[in-house]
Amino acid sequence: MRLKRKPEWLKIRLSGGGGFPEVRGTLREYGLHTVCEEARCPNLHECWFHGTATIMILGDVCTRGCRFCAVKTGNPGGRVDPLEPVRVAAAVRRLNLRYVVLTMVDRDDLPDGGASHVAETVRRIKEVKPDVKVEALVGDFQGKEEAIEEVVLSPLDVFAHNVETVRRLTPYVRDRRASYDLSLRVLRYAKEVRPDVLTKSSIMVGMGERKEEVVETMRDLREVGVDIITIGQYLQPTPRHYPVYEYVSPEVFAEYREIGYSLGFKEVFSGPLVRSSYRADRAFAGATRRV
Repeated sequence: MRLKRKPEWLKIRLSGGGGFPEVRGTLREYGLHTVCEEARCPNLHECWFHGTATIMILGDVCTRGCRFCAVKTGNPGGRVDPLEPVRVAAAVRRLNLRYVVLTMVDRDDLPDGGASHVAETVRRIKEVKPDVKVEALVGDFQGKEEAIEEVVLSPLDVFAHNVETVRRLTPYVRDRRASYDLSLRVLRYAKEVRPDVLTKSSIMVGMGERKEEVVETMRDLREVGVDIITIGQYLQPTPRHYPVYEYVSPEVFAEYREIGYSLGFKEVFSGPLVRSSYRADRAFAGATRRV
């Protein structure tokens, strides 16, 4: 299905000023990856302009091959850099971040899926900057409860895992090792282990889903205790990736936002350029005000 050129509401104003050079330079210096670049996020310039970034740990090669994602797929062969948590913490301190999002590639080649590495990174950040808020956006760890516990029992502030799309489209959009119900189980278990920690998930739209399916997904996420939801327009990274079926209008995103609040989410970010980590600091602040 060939769509017309992107509508006005999807046009991005780029900026290289503000904190952009400092963030990029510091991350390069410490040999760190960002999901902002790897996943070709449309908000990269806006977020870096404000001196924030989502740091991707455990390398830049994912063991899964989701059809929506631009991150490289392969087999890292069990390689883990033990000094990465220290470098991440040093970069966070250097940039004086108040809020940091840690995300990760899926690491099915590791016994714990990389959970201990994520937890260690959170601990290292909190050691050097106790006042910083840390959000961990993680994979499903194949549903292993001990791995989920490892992360959620670290001193993080938000546990995030993305369901990505509606139930019907999951087999076509996500890697075969992922599943809609598995994602819900991960989010439910995280909340059961630490009810005090905010949980968060994200949905992409414009992939051929129906409006009632999006609402159903929102209900499912609330049922497992998710506090924060983000809903954004899917943008095809390359021609070989899953196609865009629709450019959802700002009015529909506004409708989803109101539905989300009516369902009891503590914070709802819904808009064409919203991504799971977009203005995560504001989402956290809004959710804590509604606790």
